[in-house]
Amino acid sequence: MQQEWNIKSRSAVCVATGRPFVEGEIFHTALFHTAEGFQRQDLSEEAWTIRSADPTAERPFSSWRSKFEPPAPPPKETLRRDDAEGMLRRLVEENDPAHTNARYLLAVMLERKRVLRPQPSAESGTLIYERVGTGEIFIISDPDLSLSDLEKVQIEVSALLTGLAEPLPSTTRDPAASVDQGATASGSSPEEPGSAESA
Repeated sequence: MQQEWNIKSRSAVCVATGRPFVEGEIFHTALFHTAEGFQRQDLSEEAWTIRSADPTAERPFSSWRSKFEPPAPPPKETLRRDDAEGMLRRLVEENDPAHTNARYLLAVMLERKRVLRPQPSAESGTLIYERVGTGEIFIISDPDLSLSDLEKVQIEVSALLTGLAEPLPSTTRDPAASVDQGATASGSSPEEPGSAESA
């Protein structure tokens, strides 16, 4: 089975020429489907132009232009696992299908906060995000949530962000009670999932 949940790190060199990128240089990122999952290639402007002119070259699943920034220095403190980004990274690493909806909602939260930048995707149902600053790529499945699903997922994410080992049990209850429970878990109303990030 193809690995769907990946974080792809940005390269510091052009994959075609081996030349290191310099700060401020425009380069191209391309994603390809392979038997092992998604493969990322970072190419200089010149290498991308040559590749694009080759009619036999494989067409990428997704591609975009970026300005190269040197890797940021490591953070002074380890990334917290109970904030939205830390939780998303943990769920991506675990690759549990039960958390498909939670991964999606966390990615949307981080997009709204301009931590993740959406990139083009050639396939409906698959979202490509680039982490601002580091250039890492997050590949997220879009579960096409309905409004009726949203409250349950917000409660699940609130539970995860407050350190619960498992999401709250899914039972039939009064809608008002569900809202109260979500507010208790996150310290705020589930109508505003982003507010749980500071928990």
